[in-house]
Amino acid sequence: MPDLDAPSPSPDGHRFAGVILVDPRGWILLQERDEHPRIDPGKWGLVGGHVDEGEAFDAAAPRELEEETGIRVDPGEITLWQEFVVDHREAYGTFDRMQVFVGGTDLTDADIDCREGRQIVFVDPEVVRGLPLSMAAGQILPAFLESDTYAHLQGQP
Repeated sequence: MPDLDAPSPSPDGHRFAGVILVDPRGWILLQERDEHPRIDPGKWGLVGGHVDEGEAFDAAAPRELEEETGIRVDPGEITLWQEFVVDHREAYGTFDRMQVFVGGTDLTDADIDCREGRQIVFVDPEVVRGLPLSMAAGQILPAFLESDTYAHLQGQP
């Protein structure tokens, strides 16, 4: 049954693509944002960002992953998990669409080239809920960690 109180994307809203990679331990790749971004500076969130005009979500997700981490994934290595409406009223005055793509990986922190933010590392899921999370991550990560998709990805490179 749909949540009738859930916000709808704003007609003038932005589009975002996020990526969650899960390592064999079940740890998830997260970015600690620095003080510079317009949205949630200093918070922990997903790797990802704006979907460019005319760009598809499924093209933006691997592009953003590579831009922020140096990790290049082939089509099919990450798949659409779910779409969310995220609250970016503080930054943009809008509720925005965000599609989240997920995949298993055998990468480690040593394989990540942090090109944006303070750090991009794999985080123990037991630690995730205690982190200062971005608005979007605070909505997305608890749902992901409780999902069958996360259970399936654990231990799957």
